[in-house]
This record gives sequence, structure tokens and C-alpha cells, in this order.
Amino acid sequence: MALMDTLARVNADLAAGRVPIARQRLRGLVSSFPEDLALRRRLGEVYRLYGEPAEAGRWMYLEEDRDPAETAAFEKRYSTPLVRMRALAWRAPESLADTAFAVGQLTAVREAGSGQAGRAVEWTAIPLHRDEHPEAEESSTTDALISIGLLLMVLGFFAIWAIGFIAFVRWLWA
Repeated sequence: MALMDTLARVNADLAAGRVPIARQRLRGLVSSFPEDLALRRRLGEVYRLYGEPAEAGRWMYLEEDRDPAETAAFEKRYSTPLVRMRALAWRAPESLADTAFAVGQLTAVREAGSGQAGRAVEWTAIPLHRDEHPEAEESSTTDALISIGLLLMVLGFFAIWAIGFIAFVRWLWA
């Protein structure tokens, strides 16, 4: 019942032009029902409304009538098989897919991921490859700025501590 209620809300949100809310609801549904190809297709269509071809391609990847440009954008953004497996967010054996095309796509991605990992990989336990970063990787500039900020905070803490300690020692001998 919750699935149908949420889909009704998605339809109402889209009719009212609340595309971001509809997208958020669909993302929740896809994470709750990852094997539902109709939900994936719907989420891909919403990303298409956003003008995000890589994300549209991500959620339409298991559809036979997918847009080749969106598929290419998805494969470019999620460039290795293991990263692509995580992005697809499938959490069951391929045989549970509703269509032969989806089964073939999932099998091909999993087998490529297994080849990359050097061992059999399943959809329920996708490893990070030692030469890759998670899909939410940050730039080295951002990492450097965060590191510098943390270092400055630690140095500031110790400076305040040292000033307080010196003041305490002076107070004791005064």
C-alpha cells in the first residue's frame, strides 16, 4: 500500500511541477524496491526532465529502449564495472530482473566487475577496487582545503591551551 500511495504522491508532485520532491520520493522507492524496473524507468524519466543524461542513463540502463547518449553518459561518469555496479544499486541475483535484457545487462556488468576484482563478485557485496575511488569522490583541492582547515583548528586549540596554561602558571606564582 505504501508503494501505491507514494507513487500517487509522485504523480501529484509532477503534475504540480514539484520535480525535486518527485525525484526524492522515487529515489526512496528505488532504494526500497531495487528490483522494480518500472520504478527505475520512472526515476530515469524524472532525471531526463532535469536534463541530467548520466543519471537518466543510470536508471534506464536496464531498459532495452534506453537512449544511447544517456547510456554513454552513465558509462562515462561511472567508468569502471565495480563503480557501475554500485551506481546501479541492484541488490539481488540477476535472475530476479523482469526482462531478459535486464538480466543480460546485469550479468554483463557483474561479470566485468568480477574480472576487475579478480574474483567472483555478487550484487550484495560489491568491493572497492584498490585503484578506484567511490563514486562520490572529492577533488584533491577540496581534500587539501579540508586538511588545512583541520590543521589550523588543531593548532588554534593548542595555542589557546598553551596561553591558558601559561596564565595558570603565572597565577600560581603571583
